[in-house]
Amino acid sequence: MKGSLFEENDYAKLGKAQEREDVPIETLESSEGSETEDEHQIKYRTCSWQHTTGLMLSEYIVLAIMSFPWSYSVLGLVPGIILTIFVATTVLYTGLTIIEYCERFPHLKNICDIGQHLFWGHRWAWYATAVCFLLNNTLIQGLHVLVGAKYLNTITDHSQCSVSFGVIAACISLVFSVPRTFSSLSNVGYFSACTMFIAVVLAMIFAGVQSHPYGYDGTPVTFRAFPKKDTSYIDAMGAFLNIVYTFVGQITYPQFISEMQNPRDFRKVLWIVTSIEVVIFTLAGSIMYVYVGNEYVTAPAFGSLTRAYKIISFTFAVPTIVFAGALYSNVSARFLFFNIFKNSKHRHSHTITGWATWVGLLVITWICAFVIAEVIPFFSDLLSLMSSLFDCWFGFVFWGMAFFKIKRLELGNGKNFYRNLSRVDKVHYFISWFLIATGLYILGPGLYAVIKSIILNYESGAYGTVFSCTSNGL
Repeated sequence: MKGSLFEENDYAKLGKAQEREDVPIETLESSEGSETEDEHQIKYRTCSWQHTTGLMLSEYIVLAIMSFPWSYSVLGLVPGIILTIFVATTVLYTGLTIIEYCERFPHLKNICDIGQHLFWGHRWAWYATAVCFLLNNTLIQGLHVLVGAKYLNTITDHSQCSVSFGVIAACISLVFSVPRTFSSLSNVGYFSACTMFIAVVLAMIFAGVQSHPYGYDGTPVTFRAFPKKDTSYIDAMGAFLNIVYTFVGQITYPQFISEMQNPRDFRKVLWIVTSIEVVIFTLAGSIMYVYVGNEYVTAPAFGSLTRAYKIISFTFAVPTIVFAGALYSNVSARFLFFNIFKNSKHRHSHTITGWATWVGLLVITWICAFVIAEVIPFFSDLLSLMSSLFDCWFGFVFWGMAFFKIKRLELGNGKNFYRNLSRVDKVHYFISWFLIATGLYILGPGLYAVIKSIILNYESGAYGTVFSCTSNGL
């Protein structure tokens, strides 16, 4: 095998074994040389399900939760909660599909391998997926640089230029990106998720106990069960895409699965994390929205709290601001590193070349993230932009296609494909088409709405200029 950059003849090398239902996953895993990993200095397949749960929680219990009150203010409480549960259900469903796909084709180690496999082995699909994968991760890093600068501006009352704060946020995050294995990151991941959970709980409590929201001008606080009649399509789509962004994280699942000691345990991880997400996201969105109302809601919602409460709760979010971006930087660098060295000793050993390349890749990702944070200085629209460009594929389209790939492998490509499906599989058949249609809708009309929103906000002066020293504090 040639690492992740597999060729068509790799299937021949595996003797088509990965395309057979009767071959156990353990047998296929050995094709990657996993049985010899004990000989390596750096061992990658060391994640227990507890390690992976920590990483997943750190990926999902993040600052984007604090965009839910704004989304609910646009959509209304009832549609907002319904869409939250809907998106969570689709992510759980597609996550289970990913597990089945990775079990069936264990030589596929990341989302780019899967992209090439889904699109009939064409190399252009691998490169196209790789570009989207790296852009998505770098945009997320940029978001965390932006929020890091927001935090520093907020607590210091803009003591320095915002660009300087962006540099500080990027440098601190770089340090936490350095560990080479996911298991090494998991303890920090748990700490990050716990402190972010505390930040969210404190924000909900403070929203209820404060005498009035930040910026209160005497206008009564109101909330709606349903959207107001004149809600624009652009605003509604932006709010929906904010919810989608927070849930959709399937882009990292294949890499997490590939480094687990027992990949089948990922099902357990998925159910645990999804259950926690639904509870926290729904409560945070609804409680904060009800207490700060339509008139004073901000994204992130820390901005709706009076200064003392804002600083306390926002400070508990700092580990997440640093670590969640570091995790995506690590995932990107790992993808590039594995494909640069493939089966080289630098991949598994503590060599100067290996470590210099690893750190160099991390530095490049954070430089790009810093530039993005300065060029795209907005929060909610940046979340929506990432949803429309990337989550449409990695959250929906890919996994609808994955079902067809698995079933056609079992049943063949005959004209009677649909008739040969079982009753249960026929339900999955229509769900898969629905996922593909949803993803394409997000990519088309969704992207239009985001671009239009960005243009309107720039025209209205809601955003500052690029590389501006102006405060972006809450």
